[in-house]
Amino acid sequence: MTLIAVITIFILAVFVGLEVITKVPPTLHTPLMSATNAIHGVILVGALIVLAHADDVASVTLGIVAVIFGTLNVVGGFVVTDRMLEMFKKRPAKKEASRD
Repeated sequence: MTLIAVITIFILAVFVGLEVITKVPPTLHTPLMSATNAIHGVILVGALIVLAHADDVASVTLGIVAVIFGTLNVVGGFVVTDRMLEMFKKRPAKKEASRD
């Protein structure tokens, strides 16, 4: 594929992704984050495989950047999901101090 075709596909994917994400209701954010964490894990494995087969400086640099961004995305997704799930946990009841 030519560079123009790859850039066109990337730009179309960005627009489709933005359109899909903005239509998600707030109640589905936690399940969506869990699903995207799994997808980003697969993307990270793919980036590692591509990086292992890179043979020139540009491919290695791009592969390293892809691995770094993929790792940040996976870790950030788990942090956000964990914080969202913390909101639904019941807090222990506070004991009232007895007055003497």
